[in-house]
Amino acid sequence: MSGTSNADITLRAFVFIDALQPQLASYLATSSQGFLPVPGDACLWIEVAPGMAVHRLSDIALKATNVHMGEQVVERAFGSMEIHYRNQSEVLEAGRVVLRELRTTEDARMPCRIAWKEVICAITPDHATLINRQLRKGSMLLPGKSMFIMETEPAGYIVYAANEAEKAANITLVDVRPFGTFGRLTMMGNEAEANAALQAAEHAIATINNNAGRVGR
Repeated sequence: MSGTSNADITLRAFVFIDALQPQLASYLATSSQGFLPVPGDACLWIEVAPGMAVHRLSDIALKATNVHMGEQVVERAFGSMEIHYRNQSEVLEAGRVVLRELRTTEDARMPCRIAWKEVICAITPDHATLINRQLRKGSMLLPGKSMFIMETEPAGYIVYAANEAEKAANITLVDVRPFGTFGRLTMMGNEAEANAALQAAEHAIATINNNAGRVGR
């Protein structure tokens, strides 16, 4: 194999999701460039630098397992990929193949930093309308509801935060953006629901930072 050495690739985000929740799976399907994920699919989100390196990792994961690719985004600095399959073992094996290619472990992934988190109560009609005009793929933000927002670095981890928040709270997904330098999440509910979602998302990020998860075991 010719090209850039694996030693030059930085593993920015690497997270396994055991079962995509209905809203998140549906949201990802609205922007999916490949095979559409469905609720209950296991999912692996990987982000690397430099961005072009994601092509090699996608190639080996798809050749070695039966996983489907839903997303592949190559930016100037970072590259992201999302693979999924109904059977968790296939997704876990794809993750192990990628880690072997990089000659690294899940522990080498960058820790996740929460750059911003907030619950804004009783959103005004003007504010809701402006947000809805900007964010067009998820649910509409309704005036009078509370809005939970979070920003993470690296960006890819925001998908895990969104999934865990949906698991734990009766919350509505408005928007999730897992690309670029920062990942951004917007959710809506009453005040109690929004705060429950925030707590679940915080716990999800703490879990990422405190252990290596399941891939590679």
